[in-house]
Amino acid sequence: MENLHVAILGAGPAGLGAAYRLAQTPGVEVTILEQNPRVGGNAGSFDLAGMKVDFGSHRLHPACDPQVLQDIRLLLGDDLLDRPRHGRINLRGRWIHFPLKPVDLALRLPPPFSFGVASDILQKLTHRNGASGSRDTFASVMEKDLGRTICRDFYFPYARKIWGLAPEELSPTQARRRVSNNSLLKMFRKILSSVPGLKSGGSGRFFYPRYGYGQISEAFAQAAQQAGASMNMNARVKSIQRTQKPDGDFTFTVCYEKDGHDQLIDANYVWSTIPITILAQILNPGPPRELIEASRNIDYRAMILVYLVLEQNQFSEYDAHYFPSAEIKITRLSEPKNYSNGQGPENRTVLCAELPCSPNDPEWGQSDEELGELARDSLKIAGIPVTAQVSQVFVKRLRFAYPIYRNGYESHFNQLDDWLSQIDGILTFGRQGLFAHDNTHHALFMAYSAVTCLEKTGGFNKECWQSYREILNTHVVED
Repeated sequence: MENLHVAILGAGPAGLGAAYRLAQTPGVEVTILEQNPRVGGNAGSFDLAGMKVDFGSHRLHPACDPQVLQDIRLLLGDDLLDRPRHGRINLRGRWIHFPLKPVDLALRLPPPFSFGVASDILQKLTHRNGASGSRDTFASVMEKDLGRTICRDFYFPYARKIWGLAPEELSPTQARRRVSNNSLLKMFRKILSSVPGLKSGGSGRFFYPRYGYGQISEAFAQAAQQAGASMNMNARVKSIQRTQKPDGDFTFTVCYEKDGHDQLIDANYVWSTIPITILAQILNPGPPRELIEASRNIDYRAMILVYLVLEQNQFSEYDAHYFPSAEIKITRLSEPKNYSNGQGPENRTVLCAELPCSPNDPEWGQSDEELGELARDSLKIAGIPVTAQVSQVFVKRLRFAYPIYRNGYESHFNQLDDWLSQIDGILTFGRQGLFAHDNTHHALFMAYSAVTCLEKTGGFNKECWQSYREILNTHVVED
């Protein structure tokens, strides 16, 4: 192929992974447009108080596709650390190691919880699950597979906090795509995998870059540019015009704003990782009115990240704490210094508290100081109060953190997805582009798969992409 220009919208892992692979393809020109000043999107990192911090808790899982992992190892070298998982969950006022270990099941679980789980197991063994006679939801699927106790004490309150909806209002897809241990058998298999002699490869471990999770995206960005890709940061895409040429082919003109001025680029393909709802709004010709209406039923959960800079070397030995209880407002607390094996200045550490919300919630408009107090109050309730001096509170707001899988969302998404799939030259992929609860390694696998479907003649093999889409639909989030 020759003189083929691909415009990639978004410099998150999916967009950068695609750019890295495309830029190495002879005859392909690549331009990346990213509205933020840094690469990585929600999987990026930034500097705070002399150390690298992430947008929440991020890990690279050993389940990563071998080719993707091989490239990451090549790009990061010795900076890709192999780290043990060492988190914990606050369950009924007790701290339980996460991932769960057999000793926790035997000694640390609250007795009512243990008896409840045992009762649920006995009931599953002695009663067949018949048809419920009603439509499945996240709640019904989870309770059928995991039992009432685990759901009522952990998954259901956690779901309310993360997605802002009752478990009965969430689609069963949420259970199948978001919960990896979605059956008692899977859960106990994973617990047993931590036993010496029974461990599987990568069990209880994760990969993490020495200088923050965003180092993965930064490495892909640098390699893509070295291979010839153009990178435009602070570039907000405003419109995409599709025009038919005299020879019958189509071309795209992408209009983006940078430094207060509108600029145009022409491309043969537009590969988009931005939210699918926004992509539909900026395309011209756009979708029919009924699809615009359908897109209003597709929404994303927002997230507030509250960073507390503490004047102490380490807050705790744990990389992450999880809080399912409704009385504790935050859902998770991470300490980046523990992920990177102590990388950072002495006598200073940073905590990152995650607060899922809606932009309509009062917390979205609160000051940094108010949100800092909210985070500190949450930790006090959890029994791990902040005692060191807090020298700085810093807040990040993510408008598009998680897709919300409401009951019936599938029909609305599928209408929009089907319409976009029929437009030659347009490809939507990545977490936001496919409205997917995916990890970084999933997003990179999407990118690599898409590049595989670009033929030597310059055409894009839609049948090839559809076969990969079927694989993507089987991905389950690794916590």
